[in-house]
Amino acid sequence: MSIEPGELVIITGMTGAGRSTAAKELEDLGYFVVDNLPPTLVPDVVSMVDAERGTSQPIAIVVDVRSGAFFDTLATQRYERSTGRPTTLLYLDASDDALVRRQEAARRPHPLQGSGRLLDGLARERKVLETTRGRADLLIDTTGLNVHQLTKRIANHFGSAESLQLKVTVISFGFKYGIPVDADFVADMRFLPNPHWVPELRARTGQDVDVADYVKAQPGAGAFLEGYIPVLQLVARGYLEEGKRFMTVAVGCTGGKHRSVAMSEAIAQRLSEGGLDVRTTHRDLGRE
Repeated sequence: MSIEPGELVIITGMTGAGRSTAAKELEDLGYFVVDNLPPTLVPDVVSMVDAERGTSQPIAIVVDVRSGAFFDTLATQRYERSTGRPTTLLYLDASDDALVRRQEAARRPHPLQGSGRLLDGLARERKVLETTRGRADLLIDTTGLNVHQLTKRIANHFGSAESLQLKVTVISFGFKYGIPVDADFVADMRFLPNPHWVPELRARTGQDVDVADYVKAQPGAGAFLEGYIPVLQLVARGYLEEGKRFMTVAVGCTGGKHRSVAMSEAIAQRLSEGGLDVRTTHRDLGRE
């Protein structure tokens, strides 16, 4: 059975129109992203990705006027023929007023303004991009869009059912080793009795059934799960609405061996049963 080649998206358009935002969203959707590549090198990059990751890996490449003289070739390239991949030329545009506001907020000069004004640089860029804009398969005017609205537009056009799903990581940890710096939520299981003080459970971990049953049977464990899971589900829905596709829930106890491990597994199971894509990791398991 042959594997369909992944899509190639060429991202271009006006400076300040949202190219970086579009590229970041495509990366979150699973695309291999390359920024600021001369158009003539696109087939070479695709060949390298094909060899390393397979032809099914979708690719997004940002091509813009920073490429200088190389950029002129973009208007004449036919990447479907040279790469064998279905290709979308995505063009991002916005009004001059919006672009000026964004560039001034970023406090960065336009790459084509030279010693002139920002508007001079925008005018030159529009002239250079004129033919490419006319060839675009998908044109998005971002004048009235905020970052979240643009990412949602990109997701609607390029996301698959799998890539649009929120990916949740539930990580157990020990407070004595530090809180995970990437956690969106931190839950403290030290309010539950510690199996460490039960001789027959001390050497075991929260992955063992007898330890997990002991932890979940403690007063407050069930009430915690009943109250915490709906909160995580509510936030998960909000994250998706805002274009955020990753959520990390950290669950801690003293050493990251018993209570946090058992409760992480319980939280992950309930979230998974609710339809979320969940994985667990036990950061400090084995450290004591």
